[in-house]
Formats: sequence, C-alpha cells, structure tokens
Amino acid sequence: MSRSAVRSPAQDPVGALHHALHMRLASGQRFAALLGRGDPDAGTSLTALVAHDGDVTALSATLPAGVTHYPALTPQLPAAFWYERAIHDLVGLLPDGHPRLDPLVLPHRDDASRLLPHPGAPGQPDRIEPYERALSVHLHGTGVFTIPHGPVRSGVFESVEYLVETPGEDIPHLRIRPHAKHRGVQKRFEGMTVDDGVLLAERVEGIASVAHALAFAHAVETLAVARVPVAAAMIRVLHAELERIANHLDVLGKLTDAAGLAVATARFGLHKEHTLRLVGALSGSRFGRGVVVPGGVTALPRLPADEVTAELDRLQHAINGDVRALLDTSSFLDRVRTAGPLDPELARTHGALGPIGRGSGCTDDCRASRPYDGYQQLAPPPVAVRSAGDAQARMQVRIDEIEAAFYLTRQAIGRLPDCDTDQLSVVAQPGAGQAVGWAEAPQGEVLYLLDVDDAARISYCAPRSASFHNLMLFPSIFVGDILTDFPFNEASFGLSIAGVVM
Repeated sequence: MSRSAVRSPAQDPVGALHHALHMRLASGQRFAALLGRGDPDAGTSLTALVAHDGDVTALSATLPAGVTHYPALTPQLPAAFWYERAIHDLVGLLPDGHPRLDPLVLPHRDDASRLLPHPGAPGQPDRIEPYERALSVHLHGTGVFTIPHGPVRSGVFESVEYLVETPGEDIPHLRIRPHAKHRGVQKRFEGMTVDDGVLLAERVEGIASVAHALAFAHAVETLAVARVPVAAAMIRVLHAELERIANHLDVLGKLTDAAGLAVATARFGLHKEHTLRLVGALSGSRFGRGVVVPGGVTALPRLPADEVTAELDRLQHAINGDVRALLDTSSFLDRVRTAGPLDPELARTHGALGPIGRGSGCTDDCRASRPYDGYQQLAPPPVAVRSAGDAQARMQVRIDEIEAAFYLTRQAIGRLPDCDTDQLSVVAQPGAGQAVGWAEAPQGEVLYLLDVDDAARISYCAPRSASFHNLMLFPSIFVGDILTDFPFNEASFGLSIAGVVM
C-alpha cells in the first residue's frame, strides 16, 4: 500500500483499535474485555480493556453516527467471540466476518426497549426473539442428535440451555444459550448516582456481591481521587475473602454431589452455611451487602476480633478435616482426574481467569498483580497455580485458595485493633470522566467500565464478570468426555449465569 493510501485512525478507527490491541498483546498484556456503547447522535464506540501489572487500560474506537458495520475482531482475536455477539445484541453493531453471530444476550419479549442499554442506536433491532424450537446443528451424521439440556433443570440451578450434540455418549460439540437470565442491568445503571449504583452492583452477581461492589467502588474512587482509610481497606479484605471461602465450598459441594457422595455434600454445605452465618453476623447480610461503599465501608464488623478469630479457627479446622477425607476418596478422584481438561495454551491465549485459569497454569490474580485495598498492606500468600488443567486441578486451586483466604482474613481482622476506626470512609465525589475498576472475585477478575457525567450521575456502566469471560471456554473442555462427566465439568467451572448475562 502506498503512503497516500494509508488510512488514518480517524478513517479506520476499528483498524487502529485492532492494531493497538495486537501490539499490547504481543508485549505480554492480556485481553480482558470488549464493550460497546451506542449513541444515536455521537455514534457507536468500541472499548477494549487490556490488563497488565499495575493497571487495566481502556482502548477505544468511535464509529460515526449511522455506521452499523465494522470488521470483526474475532477472526484474529478468538477471545472476542462472545463479546462481539453481545455487542451485536445490545448495541446493534454488525461485526463483518464474525464466525457465528447467533443471539447471545436477548431482551425479554415484553417491553424489550426497557432492557436495551441504548435503544435507538444505529442498527439496534427493536426486538430480538429467538425461535425457541430451533436447535442449532453443527454435527451431521448417522445417529447424531441434539439434547437440549435446560434452561430449566432439576435442583437449584440457574437458567441456561446447553445444546449437546452427540452420537450417544461422547460430547463432540456443545453450544450454550444463556439468554433466559438477561435482566437489563447495564441499562438500569444509567442515570443513577454512584451511591445508588453500588447497591445495584452488589446484585449483578449474587454469589460475588462483595467483589462487584469493590470493582464498582474502585472505579468511582479513581474518578474521585479518593483513598480509603486503612481500617476500611482491612474490612473490605475480610469480607472479600469470606465470600471466596463460601464460593469455593459451594463448588466442592457440587462436585461431591455429582459423585453421589451424600455425606461429603452435606458436610461442605454445612461449612458454607456456617461461613454465610459468620458474614451475616459481621454485617447483617449473608452476602456481605451494604458493607462496601465508594470511599470505604459503612461500619465496623459487629463481632469482636477475638470472636471472629475463634470462629475462623473452628471453621478452618472442620473444613480441613473434610478436605483431607475427600482427597483420600479414590472413587471421587477417579471422576475428577482428567475430566474436562482445559489446554494451558488455550487458557493463556484466551486469558482465562480465576481458578479456571490458574488450574491451567495461568498466574494472573489481581490481588497480587494489581493490588487494592488491604491487599496493598498485607503479605499475600503465593498465587495457587496448577498445570494439569482438569477438574481436579481446578478443585485443588480452590482448596489452596480456601487456605489462603483464612490466612488473609486473620491478617485483616488482626490489623483492625491497630487502625484508626473513627473514620471508615472518605467523601468520594467523582468528577466527570471514565475509569476502570477491578477486584478478584472467587470466579476471577471482575471489571467495571464506568462513565460519570458533569452532574455526577452514571452515564454508562458496563460490568464484566469472570463468569462471562470464562464460560466461552466451557465447550472446549469436552475432550474425550462423556455425558456423565458433564456435571463434574460444569461444577468445576463454578460460574454464575447471572454474571454471564446481565
């Protein structure tokens, strides 16, 4: 191409974005998200989030008003596959060259415009209604059929539909339709004050309420140039780590339930219940809601430090005994060992998060790589990493993280008596602008891209949970697995569908 034919970034904003992404990924940074925002007057913007040690960088490209197509990033960046599908559903941009643009995030049929983040954006469909009886077909051959598993299933499971294409036992192809869980959360943020926004953030993904509140608050605090008091930072760590313990115990319970180990399932359920009761006794909410606010926390723990430490000791002793018994149960280990292997190279290139990534050799944990709150003052334990990539490796990472979480909670509660507890929050009045906030949820990194206007109200807020980023990898782990391995694979991922489709 001649010099005169080179297109400027203004002429080819998506090309410039793709080039900037390529350069950053080539330097070892990690693709974290691709988000879209539509405006009928100002045009539509694409924002890629790139994570690296110390920060998360936002790279943006703005398409002029009326432009409804752009060259898809997915062919060169497979990790953008679901992100571009979600952008198409919610904003209306059509990524030309995308390998499979079937609906992913779908509005409800009734009052669909209320649920769309940007109604009236260029190309935005008024309604997207899938033909519910249509089953996508990828495989063809004698005896191949499709099992629609969900969205309503037995037991207490979130709404999600798995389309399992199989010749009988093997699972050579799987597709996921999570749209039944869509609630229009991103749209709901618009126009809120940041004080109200944190209440909504806590409810985006109930099992990670504290992590979402933290990530949202961190974005607000960046715009407000606010630093939380040390006591508040320790209380935040205490609740974040208790949330981690409860989530990992829930995964252990689901894995043992899949294996038919009724006693082990009951025991891990009991430990989870005791953990949630401790959280409730500390804060008044079993999910730790109402604790984190922009600028700090709302109150001190409601129990004395010595009582909290004693309960942590008792709980950890009980959990450790049952974990040892589980790891000595060969019939259980036979089911999780080699089940659902996630290739380490795929995990690395995709940027797999949390226990899923760390079970396949990835080392990213933003408590260590981009520390925040009390993690900046406390001595963190080594990041738990395994390399086998199977369900057992992911389980072992969670067991290691439970141990580390007890260590961190004791450090945090032990520091409180030496902190100034007269002030637990500072004023966090954000100026107009954009910021990214993050926190390490039990499932992995949570990100919030937040825009605040001149009136200090939210003009745009896009949460990105680890569940959304990681569930894309789920179909790739069925290598040599059969239908009876499905519950082990799903449980070992430990994700929340509410965090996938908001």
